Amino acid sequence: MSMDGHSERRGKEKGQQGDGEQQGVEELLGLEKQLIPPEQQEQQEQPGHPVPDPKAQPTRQGELAEDDAVRALLLLMPRIVGRVKRIPVPEELQALALAPRHLSLLSFLLFDGPMTVNDLAARLEVAPTTVSLLVGELSRKGVLERHEDENDRRRRIVSITEAHRPTISRWLARGAGAWRQVLTELSPAERALIVATLRAYEDAMADEDGGDEDGGDED
Repeated sequence: MSMDGHSERRGKEKGQQGDGEQQGVEELLGLEKQLIPPEQQEQQEQPGHPVPDPKAQPTRQGELAEDDAVRALLLLMPRIVGRVKRIPVPEELQALALAPRHLSLLSFLLFDGPMTVNDLAARLEVAPTTVSLLVGELSRKGVLERHEDENDRRRRIVSITEAHRPTISRWLARGAGAWRQVLTELSPAERALIVATLRAYEDAMADEDGGDEDGGDED
Protein backbone atom coordinates (compact mmCIF):
# COMPACT_ATOMS: atom_id res chain seq x y z
CA MET A 1 0.00 0.00 0.00
CA SER A 2 1.31 3.45 -0.86
CA MET A 3 2.17 6.12 1.71
CA ASP A 4 -0.83 8.12 0.52
CA GLY A 5 -3.06 5.16 1.33
CA HIS A 6 -1.67 4.83 4.85
CA SER A 7 -2.12 8.55 5.48
CA GLU A 8 -5.68 8.45 4.23
CA ARG A 9 -6.52 5.49 6.46
CA ARG A 10 -4.97 7.14 9.54
CA GLY A 11 -6.93 10.28 8.77
CA LYS A 12 -10.18 8.32 8.63
CA GLU A 13 -9.35 6.54 11.92
CA LYS A 14 -8.65 9.83 13.67
CA GLY A 15 -11.86 11.27 12.29
CA GLN A 16 -13.82 8.28 13.54
CA GLN A 17 -12.11 8.53 16.93
CA GLY A 18 -12.95 12.23 17.14
CA ASP A 19 -16.56 11.54 16.16
CA GLY A 20 -16.72 8.84 18.83
CA GLU A 21 -15.39 11.17 21.52
CA GLN A 22 -17.80 13.92 20.51
CA GLN A 23 -20.67 11.45 20.60
CA GLY A 24 -19.60 10.31 24.06
CA VAL A 25 -19.55 13.90 25.33
CA GLU A 26 -22.99 14.56 23.85
CA GLU A 27 -24.36 11.41 25.50
CA LEU A 28 -22.98 12.48 28.87
CA LEU A 29 -24.44 15.97 28.48
CA GLY A 30 -27.76 14.46 27.51
CA LEU A 31 -27.72 12.18 30.56
CA GLU A 32 -26.81 15.12 32.82
CA LYS A 33 -29.68 17.12 31.40
CA GLN A 34 -32.09 14.28 32.13
CA LEU A 35 -30.96 14.27 35.77
CA ILE A 36 -31.53 18.02 36.22
CA PRO A 37 -35.11 18.94 37.26
CA PRO A 38 -37.05 20.81 34.52
CA GLU A 39 -37.45 23.94 36.66
CA GLN A 40 -33.70 24.11 37.20
CA GLN A 41 -33.11 23.68 33.46
CA GLU A 42 -35.39 26.63 32.79
CA GLN A 43 -33.50 28.76 35.31
CA GLN A 44 -30.16 27.88 33.73
CA GLU A 45 -31.46 28.77 30.27
CA GLN A 46 -32.62 32.22 31.38
CA PRO A 47 -30.34 35.14 30.37
CA GLY A 48 -28.10 36.31 33.15
CA HIS A 49 -28.50 33.10 35.18
CA PRO A 50 -25.12 32.03 36.59
CA VAL A 51 -23.61 28.98 34.92
CA PRO A 52 -22.87 26.23 37.46
CA ASP A 53 -19.20 25.78 38.21
CA PRO A 54 -18.22 22.28 36.97
CA LYS A 55 -15.51 22.17 39.65
CA ALA A 56 -17.94 22.88 42.49
CA GLN A 57 -18.41 20.06 44.96
CA PRO A 58 -21.95 18.65 44.74
CA THR A 59 -24.04 18.39 47.88
CA ARG A 60 -26.16 15.45 48.84
CA GLN A 61 -29.92 15.67 49.00
CA GLY A 62 -31.02 17.58 52.10
CA GLU A 63 -27.70 19.41 52.41
CA LEU A 64 -26.81 23.04 51.71
CA ALA A 65 -23.65 24.55 50.34
CA GLU A 66 -22.17 27.24 52.60
CA ASP A 67 -23.18 30.15 50.36
CA ASP A 68 -26.70 28.78 49.93
CA ALA A 69 -27.06 28.44 53.71
CA VAL A 70 -25.90 32.05 54.20
CA ARG A 71 -28.42 33.26 51.61
CA ALA A 72 -31.24 31.33 53.30
CA LEU A 73 -30.38 32.75 56.73
CA LEU A 74 -30.01 36.30 55.41
CA LEU A 75 -33.60 35.98 54.27
CA LEU A 76 -34.87 34.07 57.30
CA MET A 77 -33.37 36.00 60.22
CA PRO A 78 -35.02 39.36 59.45
CA ARG A 79 -38.33 37.53 59.06
CA ILE A 80 -37.97 35.93 62.48
CA VAL A 81 -36.99 39.22 64.13
CA GLY A 82 -39.85 41.03 62.42
CA ARG A 83 -42.36 38.41 63.48
CA VAL A 84 -41.22 38.60 67.11
CA LYS A 85 -41.40 42.39 67.08
CA ARG A 86 -44.95 42.24 65.75
CA ILE A 87 -46.14 40.37 68.85
CA PRO A 88 -48.00 43.17 70.62
CA VAL A 89 -47.26 44.03 74.23
CA PRO A 90 -50.45 43.52 76.26
CA GLU A 91 -52.16 46.80 77.00
CA GLU A 92 -51.93 46.32 80.76
CA LEU A 93 -48.13 45.95 80.49
CA GLN A 94 -47.40 48.81 78.10
CA ALA A 95 -47.11 51.37 80.88
CA LEU A 96 -44.38 49.28 82.56
CA ALA A 97 -41.84 50.10 79.81
CA LEU A 98 -40.37 46.60 79.80
CA ALA A 99 -37.04 46.30 77.98
CA PRO A 100 -35.77 43.22 76.09
CA ARG A 101 -33.52 42.30 79.04
CA HIS A 102 -36.64 41.95 81.20
CA LEU A 103 -38.30 39.58 78.73
CA SER A 104 -35.70 36.82 79.02
CA LEU A 105 -35.94 36.96 82.81
CA LEU A 106 -39.74 36.74 82.71
CA SER A 107 -39.60 33.94 80.14
CA PHE A 108 -37.39 31.82 82.40
CA LEU A 109 -39.67 32.37 85.38
CA LEU A 110 -42.61 31.25 83.23
CA PHE A 111 -40.79 28.25 81.78
CA ASP A 112 -38.96 27.01 84.90
CA GLY A 113 -41.08 28.51 87.67
CA PRO A 114 -39.98 30.51 90.74
CA MET A 115 -36.24 30.44 91.49
CA THR A 116 -33.48 32.28 93.28
CA VAL A 117 -31.50 35.22 91.93
CA ASN A 118 -28.44 32.98 91.54
CA ASP A 119 -30.43 30.46 89.48
CA LEU A 120 -31.75 33.24 87.27
CA ALA A 121 -28.24 34.64 86.85
CA ALA A 122 -26.96 31.23 85.73
CA ARG A 123 -29.70 30.92 83.12
CA LEU A 124 -29.27 34.49 81.89
CA GLU A 125 -25.46 34.13 81.91
CA VAL A 126 -24.97 37.39 83.80
CA ALA A 127 -23.78 38.34 87.27
CA PRO A 128 -26.19 37.91 90.23
CA THR A 129 -25.87 41.63 90.96
CA THR A 130 -27.27 42.38 87.50
CA VAL A 131 -30.23 40.08 88.10
CA SER A 132 -30.83 41.67 91.50
CA LEU A 133 -31.15 45.05 89.80
CA LEU A 134 -33.60 43.67 87.23
CA VAL A 135 -35.65 41.92 89.90
CA GLY A 136 -35.72 45.14 91.91
CA GLU A 137 -37.01 47.10 88.91
CA LEU A 138 -39.77 44.59 88.17
CA SER A 139 -40.68 44.25 91.84
CA ARG A 140 -41.22 48.00 92.13
CA LYS A 141 -43.47 47.80 89.08
CA GLY A 142 -45.51 45.05 90.71
CA VAL A 143 -44.52 42.39 88.15
CA LEU A 144 -42.32 40.26 90.44
CA GLU A 145 -42.35 39.37 94.10
CA ARG A 146 -39.70 37.94 96.42
CA HIS A 147 -40.37 35.69 99.37
CA GLU A 148 -38.43 33.37 101.66
CA ASP A 149 -37.80 29.79 100.70
CA GLU A 150 -39.87 27.59 103.02
CA ASN A 151 -37.04 25.04 103.13
CA ASP A 152 -34.24 27.56 103.63
CA ARG A 153 -35.16 30.95 105.04
CA ARG A 154 -31.79 32.35 103.99
CA ARG A 155 -32.83 32.03 100.35
CA ARG A 156 -35.15 34.43 98.56
CA ILE A 157 -37.34 33.06 95.79
CA VAL A 158 -38.38 35.25 92.86
CA SER A 159 -41.70 34.70 91.11
CA ILE A 160 -44.19 36.50 88.88
CA THR A 161 -47.08 38.03 90.77
CA GLU A 162 -50.44 36.34 90.37
CA ALA A 163 -51.94 39.61 89.12
CA HIS A 164 -49.64 39.67 86.07
CA ARG A 165 -48.99 35.95 85.49
CA PRO A 166 -51.95 35.26 83.12
CA THR A 167 -51.15 38.25 80.92
CA ILE A 168 -47.42 37.55 80.79
CA SER A 169 -48.07 33.89 80.07
CA ARG A 170 -50.32 34.68 77.10
CA TRP A 171 -47.69 37.10 75.84
CA LEU A 172 -44.44 35.14 76.23
CA ALA A 173 -45.41 31.46 76.34
CA ARG A 174 -45.86 31.51 72.57
CA GLY A 175 -42.11 31.72 72.02
CA ALA A 176 -41.31 28.75 74.24
CA GLY A 177 -44.11 26.77 72.61
CA ALA A 178 -42.76 27.45 69.12
CA TRP A 179 -39.25 26.36 70.10
CA ARG A 180 -40.57 23.20 71.72
CA GLN A 181 -42.59 22.41 68.59
CA VAL A 182 -39.59 22.59 66.26
CA LEU A 183 -37.06 21.00 68.62
CA THR A 184 -39.09 18.03 69.75
CA GLU A 185 -38.46 16.06 66.55
CA LEU A 186 -34.69 16.58 66.66
CA SER A 187 -32.07 14.44 68.33
CA PRO A 188 -30.15 15.82 71.34
CA ALA A 189 -27.07 16.23 69.12
CA GLU A 190 -29.07 18.21 66.55
CA ARG A 191 -30.51 20.48 69.26
CA ALA A 192 -27.01 21.07 70.65
CA LEU A 193 -25.78 21.97 67.16
CA ILE A 194 -28.57 24.53 66.66
CA VAL A 195 -27.91 26.18 70.03
CA ALA A 196 -24.15 26.19 69.46
CA THR A 197 -24.59 27.73 66.00
CA LEU A 198 -26.85 30.50 67.32
CA ARG A 199 -24.41 31.22 70.15
CA ALA A 200 -21.53 31.42 67.68
CA TYR A 201 -23.55 33.78 65.47
CA GLU A 202 -24.30 36.00 68.47
CA ASP A 203 -20.59 36.03 69.40
CA ALA A 204 -19.62 36.95 65.83
CA MET A 205 -22.13 39.80 65.81
CA ALA A 206 -20.91 40.96 69.23
CA ASP A 207 -17.36 41.11 67.88
CA GLU A 208 -18.59 43.34 65.05
CA ASP A 209 -20.40 45.56 67.59
CA GLY A 210 -17.35 45.86 69.81
CA GLY A 211 -18.44 43.24 72.34
CA ASP A 212 -21.75 44.83 73.38
CA GLU A 213 -23.30 42.08 75.51
CA ASP A 214 -26.57 43.91 75.99
CA GLY A 215 -27.32 43.65 72.28
CA GLY A 216 -28.32 47.28 72.14
CA ASP A 217 -31.25 46.94 74.56
CA GLU A 218 -33.02 50.14 75.34
CA ASP A 219 -34.69 51.09 78.58
